[in-house]
Amino acid sequence: MIEASSSKKVQSILYLNGVTKSFDGFKAINNLSLDIAPGELRAIIGPNGAGKSTMMDIITGKTKPDEGEVRFKDTIDLTRYDETDIANLGIGRKFQKPTVIESLSVWQNLELALVGSRKILTTLFARLSTQQKRRIGEITELIGLKDKAHDESKNLSHGQKQWLEIGMLIIQEPEVLLVDEPAGGMTDYETMETARLLKDISKKHSVIVVEHDMEFVRALDTKVTVLHEGSVLAEGTLDKVSDDPRVIDVYLGR
Repeated sequence: MIEASSSKKVQSILYLNGVTKSFDGFKAINNLSLDIAPGELRAIIGPNGAGKSTMMDIITGKTKPDEGEVRFKDTIDLTRYDETDIANLGIGRKFQKPTVIESLSVWQNLELALVGSRKILTTLFARLSTQQKRRIGEITELIGLKDKAHDESKNLSHGQKQWLEIGMLIIQEPEVLLVDEPAGGMTDYETMETARLLKDISKKHSVIVVEHDMEFVRALDTKVTVLHEGSVLAEGTLDKVSDDPRVIDVYLGR
């Protein structure tokens, strides 16, 4: 049974404290602590092997930590739940590679995400309510694909497919959205539009973005956390962490 949160104002939408995870003796996460406030947009950067993907795996229930606290909305212990339960609690994850159904239109992909059914034919022949249609229309506008709503998804650019998948998560109303390297493979225009989109989304949702593209991170204009060897190395504005000698040494100077 999923825990119900109290009516008390939430201090931390996500809270990790002393989290450690080892694989065959290697500490992928090492005493990691992270505090994300409700409605916050946070960028996570760091070299390969810093623990970014493992951190997201732990938050979403794909991997269980060996030690430490992982809490959602102050009181919900995420280590007690599996991936499906955590998604139902309101934590959505977008992987690096888009997973839209290319033979379906933008609208149909959003329709599937909205109703949450794996029975594609049943879902697509179902009658949508006026409210559901309005919601899909709002999302097509938010992700910049209103004019392509009835185009087959296979005809979208890489960046547009990324936007569609973000829309497919947002339509499910998650409270937290984890986004893995969204700018990878995008044009400069798509990169800046993706930053704008995520900033818009963060007005109603907490968003954590893992990214390597520093121009994209700068466009997000938000707090940055630098991971190294499974721990937080530095936090602050991009300019602040970029000037940190430790960050230059292990990441930016490479």
